[in-house]
Amino acid sequence: MTAIPTLTDATLTLEQGVATLTLDRDDVRNALTGTALIDDIVTVAEWANRNDDVSALILTGAGAAFSAGGNIKEMAKRSGDFAGDVAEVAERYRRGIQRIPLALDSVEIPVIAAVNGPAIGAGFDLANMADIRIASTRAKFGETFLNLGIIPGDGGAWFLQRLIGYQRAFELTFSGRIIDAEEARALGIVLEVVEPEMLLPRATELAQRFAHQPKPALRFTKRLMKMARRLELKDFLDLCALFQGVCHNSPEHLAAVERFLHSKQR
Repeated sequence: MTAIPTLTDATLTLEQGVATLTLDRDDVRNALTGTALIDDIVTVAEWANRNDDVSALILTGAGAAFSAGGNIKEMAKRSGDFAGDVAEVAERYRRGIQRIPLALDSVEIPVIAAVNGPAIGAGFDLANMADIRIASTRAKFGETFLNLGIIPGDGGAWFLQRLIGYQRAFELTFSGRIIDAEEARALGIVLEVVEPEMLLPRATELAQRFAHQPKPALRFTKRLMKMARRLELKDFLDLCALFQGVCHNSPEHLAAVERFLHSKQR
């Protein structure tokens, strides 16, 4: 087992194959810029891929917000990640917040966003980088970049339209309006809406169900789900055949078949 990494602005736990990453900067509403949260998220994503004892990852926030996205006070001062000329800002984006979508898109296990409160701007995009979103009734969502005269520089336009389609994503992005958890569920952004006290229990229940699946097949299936979006069918089927050959020869597959046959004999 790979040791749990030391984080700066987040906490990480691991129990029964489920890792829970909690953004822990409530003082700035878990803003991703001006904190160490970018580094913490990337560190955990890379750690999860290296650690066979991790089979699901929950991402949530401590305090009132899931994440407020960018630090608007720094934007106003043109400081921190937002200082400098065009080339300097672009390089900070590449070396900074854009590391998050690349890291989370590469995670080989299921990722569940347990959205405890407002997920705004880059915080909304962060939630959309997960495979599944469970929202508290207190959650709110907004693709609010245009309201501030900027674009979704963290890749949000890529994720949102793949989640709910071009037309709905276009309306949310260009209006900049904030929606509540129920509208987010109706649009297909979140899978379920639960009361605040049930958010982590429900996310953990789902994560544990995923984590109990045979480990090699679980990671192969996650990779296939991602690759299906960019491969031609024939190439995809060739990859499926290869992964299936590996799975059929794994001890986890044989053990699962034995359990199934044993259950049918009862």
